[in-house]
Amino acid sequence: MGHGLARAAGPEASAAPASGPVPVAALFQQHCAACHGEQRTGGMGPALLPESLERLRPAQAQQVIAQGRPATQMPAFGQTLSAREIEALSTWIRQPVSPAPTWSEADIRASRLEVAGARDLPDRPVWSADPMNLFVVVEGGDHHVSLVDGDRFEPIHRFASRYALHGGPKFTPEGRYVFFGSRDGWITKYDLWNLTVVAEVRAGLNMRNVAVSGDGKWVMAANYLPRNLALFDADLKLVKSFDAATLDGKSASRVSAVYDAAPRKSFVVAMKDIPEVWEISYDPKAEPIHDGYVHDYPMGEAIAKPGYLGARRTLLDEPLDDFFFDQGYRNVLGATRAKDDDTPTAQVVNLDIRKKIAELPIAGMPHLGSGITFGWQGTTVLASPNLKDGRIDVIDMKTWRTVTTITTPGPGFFMRSHEASRYAWTDSMMSPTARDTLTIIDKQTLQPVASVREPGRTLAHIEFTRDGRHALASLWEMDGALIVYDARTFQEVRRLPMSKPVGKYNVWNKITRSEGTSH
Repeated sequence: MGHGLARAAGPEASAAPASGPVPVAALFQQHCAACHGEQRTGGMGPALLPESLERLRPAQAQQVIAQGRPATQMPAFGQTLSAREIEALSTWIRQPVSPAPTWSEADIRASRLEVAGARDLPDRPVWSADPMNLFVVVEGGDHHVSLVDGDRFEPIHRFASRYALHGGPKFTPEGRYVFFGSRDGWITKYDLWNLTVVAEVRAGLNMRNVAVSGDGKWVMAANYLPRNLALFDADLKLVKSFDAATLDGKSASRVSAVYDAAPRKSFVVAMKDIPEVWEISYDPKAEPIHDGYVHDYPMGEAIAKPGYLGARRTLLDEPLDDFFFDQGYRNVLGATRAKDDDTPTAQVVNLDIRKKIAELPIAGMPHLGSGITFGWQGTTVLASPNLKDGRIDVIDMKTWRTVTTITTPGPGFFMRSHEASRYAWTDSMMSPTARDTLTIIDKQTLQPVASVREPGRTLAHIEFTRDGRHALASLWEMDGALIVYDARTFQEVRRLPMSKPVGKYNVWNKITRSEGTSH
């Protein structure tokens, strides 16, 4: 399933002239369209749209076209196309498709695949390990997923994934099924106990992430293209789509993120381009939604709409970027990317009164989607990595004021901890000089106490075992590894070779909404 950028040419293939413009559209149709679609929206191979390729550097794209992609059906074109043609193709696939491709509800339904016999599989694991201490490891290097026993730190299984998984995998409450979302819109439901794909559906053409309801009955996808949300049942059958637009329909938006707020029985959604946060309840007893004032004279916007599977809007001054919840799930804490002076801010939005209630005093560019909360001196504090500065601001969640600022070797992306651990770990992977360092912070003193390094390489993304006794880090390289540390002594315990393990997720920590991991 992890396919590359083009298709092998037939015997009729011919190279473009050595001079003059490269007939790049014709080259694409001849060599690539059969796998990647006439409109580059994907097929056997992934979508080749600017939104899907934003992390693929031009030089990398040229290399894939020329050399192919190992372990996929993507062949090498270095002997078929000239260097000039390859460069032209790699540039052309980064241009928007005109007219813009569409993906309708009918397209979604037609894309759904179900594996025969999956409903009759045993309701117990076919492997012997603690299913609640299982790690799901996403290997971005060659688009695979590994399952690792969190007690013995040994691989259980490895399988191919869709191209470029994006956003963390989400689990059903008993831990049997996991849902993966790919950048080009595919949702894959995988049976962890029986080691097989159960169903797949393409929710959109460019997707940000998926969320699974706390009861395991609903799956929601947040899309950039088309600009909407898609709601599915647990079998990945489409139930409803929501246009990501203002109430008057005049402004549409890409969807930044969707997360499950299990105690509220709802999904919470941030919009990229319009200043609104949505809450979509999956509680059949949800209160009606009033989008206007109830005593509005014309009554045009005050007529109640059903609260069940309806969008309840919170209006803001600026769009909210990625976010996370406080422990009571009453407040959303997110970053705002200001338009005027490009100075980001952070804010607290209360979902009950549907208003912003505080500005967070965080400088730089906080990555609140990877923030954590923990108890400290009788209160609860939040701490978040910073994409711009080597600093972590610790905020009192009662007063929303800064408790202290912790200095790190450089800007980072991920921060993790565990209820049973005294320590929080953060990376500096956004730093050109300190990307090889993980900093370990004492949650009681709020001071760095140790660090671990992989000199000259990228070290990132910690996740703890179920009991909090071990911390697993990613050596974020093509020839990388999963590195297991003792969470108390910080000594390395085990190292498992992996192909750019971009993230790892512990079943227990995710389904219990551990305070130390992302939700």
